[in-house]
Amino acid sequence: MKDRRKREVITWSRFFCCTLFMVISCVLFTGFTFSSFQLFRETFHPVLVSPWRNSAMEAIKEESPISPALEIRETVIFPDQVLIFLKYPSSSPLFTKDDLDCSYFPPNSSQPHLKLPPSWINDDPNPIHQFVRCPIHPRGFATSLSLKSNGRISVPVGPTHRWDSLVYEALIDRDNTTIVFVKGLNLRPERLSESSRYECVYGWDFKRPKFLLTSEAVLSVAQEIVRCKTPLSVLNTQDKSVKVSVRVKGRRGILNSVARPDYLPESDTHVGKKHEMCVCTMVRNQARFLREWVMYHARIGVERWFIYDNNSEDPIDDVIGSLNWSGYKITRHFWPWIKTQEAGFAHCALRARDSCEWVGFIDVDEFLYFRSNLSLRDVLRNQTIGFDQVGELRVGCYNFGPSGLKRPPEQGVTVGYTCRMASPERHKSIVRPEVLNSTLINVVHHFHMSDGFGHVNVDRGVLTINHYKYQVWEVFKEKFYRRVATFVADWQDPQNVGSKDRTPGLGTRPVEPPDWSSRFCEVTDTGIRDWVLRVLANPNTKRLPWQD
Repeated sequence: MKDRRKREVITWSRFFCCTLFMVISCVLFTGFTFSSFQLFRETFHPVLVSPWRNSAMEAIKEESPISPALEIRETVIFPDQVLIFLKYPSSSPLFTKDDLDCSYFPPNSSQPHLKLPPSWINDDPNPIHQFVRCPIHPRGFATSLSLKSNGRISVPVGPTHRWDSLVYEALIDRDNTTIVFVKGLNLRPERLSESSRYECVYGWDFKRPKFLLTSEAVLSVAQEIVRCKTPLSVLNTQDKSVKVSVRVKGRRGILNSVARPDYLPESDTHVGKKHEMCVCTMVRNQARFLREWVMYHARIGVERWFIYDNNSEDPIDDVIGSLNWSGYKITRHFWPWIKTQEAGFAHCALRARDSCEWVGFIDVDEFLYFRSNLSLRDVLRNQTIGFDQVGELRVGCYNFGPSGLKRPPEQGVTVGYTCRMASPERHKSIVRPEVLNSTLINVVHHFHMSDGFGHVNVDRGVLTINHYKYQVWEVFKEKFYRRVATFVADWQDPQNVGSKDRTPGLGTRPVEPPDWSSRFCEVTDTGIRDWVLRVLANPNTKRLPWQD
């Protein structure tokens, strides 16, 4: 009996020890697991892959002896290109077009069907990602990248999104609110929407609701811009891979996002504005016109340029680099998002706000022209002295035609095109970004101001804009590619054919009319040409600065 009791005691002791060991092990394992998935820790970096891409993924794993240092963070599909976001260690050198191929996988295939060189790759150091633009893939194909050095797929395919239903950019403003730029809400222009219908959501993987944070409040929603209160944990984190998205209450799911909130550059508010006049523009394949546009406006008083590059394929890098080397202050910002000019201008206004007193929003074919002896500084001050509540100057535009030319003028547009329409059409704006409405509503031609601020229409006898809108056909036909404005139909789109945004009598096809060179010519206007030749031409060679 004693031996039996002794054996029973030993058995229960062993059982208690085993149970205690298992409980402690479970606690430690659970703590480790959840600590790895806590929000805003660097250990959790999900990569979503749709099932039909698994073949390509498995091929990569089998062929690669070691895990690649590079990965595709995500991909955005546009109508004419594929934009790939790369993630790479900060210690790694940036890739170039000579390093990579775009690879295209048919459905359920582990072998690429086609390889093409990238259209473009950015070479600007970025702590989060590098961009690669690939030609559009055949329908149904997945796009990845190959390293030319070994010919194998070394980059797994990441999550893929559509361009027209996407949160694409985000900034944290100086009041610590998050400004979210989003496609897919389909809101009307120039109108506020009911902010209570929306939520801003933060995290890495929006398919996992357990690991998401929701903003306490959405402050405003208008057009493609949502402003929301940023959670403190987002403001305090050092993890720059946290993304933000938007959820419409009452609908299932959260919009896809590639937007990681970025802080605006800090500035010394005690010093004041560095520049009295800056200019913001959005371009695509306008490199050949940049030198004239920048040099002319520098001569009349513009000090700083913000150029938003909307998928250029020309040597814009070389042109901007040359201008910067010559002393012009130009910043090129890669802006791949199509049909987003209004959002891009709002983004630019925020970036220019702390360094620029005034910002003009004009295109590369638009030139400010003083029809009096006043300077740019004179006009800015004369229009606002005694009127502290003026936040915007609206300048009328005159549209110039081909002026009888068949080929682009060698001396530039300001000298070559001298015939225009008699009446001005619309206007462009020079604004004080400091007093823009917090919603950032704009319709390209003007912005909404904060309460108490308004605009002034500048006298056409003082300042106008020469808009070289209808140039020789070789140049003009490029407009048929795509319009950059969000709420304006493309030239080849049969909507609103009678709109002022269309070319009168041209229709929707890029076919040159026989009389194109003589169209849009009602008034001969050589004012800007005469000024340019008198002030800017070399007295010996007669050449202009942008010709050298």
